[in-house]
Amino acid sequence: MIRWVGVCVGLAAVLAGYGLPAGRVGAAGYDQPVLVAAAEKKAAPPTALVAGPMLGGVTDTSARFWVRTQTEADVTVVVGTGASLASPVRSPAVRTRGDEDFTAVAEVEGLTCDTKYTYDVLVNGKSALAPALPVFRTFPSSAGGAKFVVGFGGGARYKPENERIWDTIRSCMPLAFLFLGDNVYIDKPEDPAEQRLQYYRRQSQPAMRRLGAAAAIYAIWDDHDFGTEHVEGGPAPLQPKWKPEVWRVFRQNWNNPSYGGGEKHFGCWFDFSIADVDFFMTDGRYYRSAADGTMLGPVQKKWLLERLAASTATFKIIASSTPWAEDADGAGDSWQAFRDEREEIFSFIGREKIDGVVLVSGDRHRSDAWKIERPGGYPLYEFTSAKLTSTIAARTDKKALFSYNKGNLFGLLAFDTTPKDPTVTFLVMGINGENVYSLTVKKSEISHASD
Repeated sequence: MIRWVGVCVGLAAVLAGYGLPAGRVGAAGYDQPVLVAAAEKKAAPPTALVAGPMLGGVTDTSARFWVRTQTEADVTVVVGTGASLASPVRSPAVRTRGDEDFTAVAEVEGLTCDTKYTYDVLVNGKSALAPALPVFRTFPSSAGGAKFVVGFGGGARYKPENERIWDTIRSCMPLAFLFLGDNVYIDKPEDPAEQRLQYYRRQSQPAMRRLGAAAAIYAIWDDHDFGTEHVEGGPAPLQPKWKPEVWRVFRQNWNNPSYGGGEKHFGCWFDFSIADVDFFMTDGRYYRSAADGTMLGPVQKKWLLERLAASTATFKIIASSTPWAEDADGAGDSWQAFRDEREEIFSFIGREKIDGVVLVSGDRHRSDAWKIERPGGYPLYEFTSAKLTSTIAARTDKKALFSYNKGNLFGLLAFDTTPKDPTVTFLVMGINGENVYSLTVKKSEISHASD
């Protein structure tokens, strides 16, 4: 049980102090009850969602919807067009369970590519979202070029005054948003109850829910939401013994297409595609070991190299929770400390003549653009964004093409793969929607054909 402070002053006060919604007061886990005050329960019926819906796993013909309910419940998602949900398509019913922290993921298939859909979530047969039903867009087909925007960033410590950034991001209408770690700040890997509490506060925050209902969410972790500062998980999948449980709590709170190799190879790496752009989301914590010279571990590294070699996408985005560039991190917690493995990956890209690779990263509490020159190959551009809601700023770096740390920031990647020479544009955006910086890279600039 969470050791609630000042319970006698009223559950509602505790609830408000943790930023949780009406109806959910305690930590729900494998052996922990849900505490619901009678007055709050009356105001928030059992059909209300505690968190979600969170969109994820979107393709050109399908979408997945994550939800958390107050108690175990049957959930169905209905997707249609327009406010009336015309031509509705229903997901199979799924049930939220206590042993999954009252979460479930419903999937709807048979949709049309590049189409706006309205949807509702039915909890025990009753609408949980009406009358303000959310809208999302399926991904464009991979058969041709497309124009679309993807957001990304890290460093999202819960700060009530900065939570409005999720609405600002949503106003940019990204098809997806990439959470690159430090998505919540926990630093208590042996305390699952505290981990759940921090996720409740983040996932139930209204602006975050509005973003997650409209844009597909994809997440990897970094040190503060995996373990402790600069943590190395080490090569053993079950040691330290807290690692598998941290992985389970993470999995219960996101809507990724997959999570590493599942129970066989724990982790949070995965890949997905939007039109003719492939995204490779890496896990730099679970198997990190300086003694073994690896950030990724052998299984994940093999997966990454094989998937990169097999990709025929116009652009290939490799996401890391920590920076790639040699001079991006003065704390020794980035790829700078794993130079041999980084060189192995970069050399593989050159040797296999893999075109269109762009790097993105988080962690450094600022926004950067880097150009990493490569001998005998094209330069690798790295775009960093890692000050979503946190108030701590890292010092800027004069060696970068651009480095900025003022205010709260997020990154956008604007893709246009319709012209003969496709482009990706990195935009640094402020919490009020101001464009701080932009850099456009053409496919011809990051292609071996132009060597």
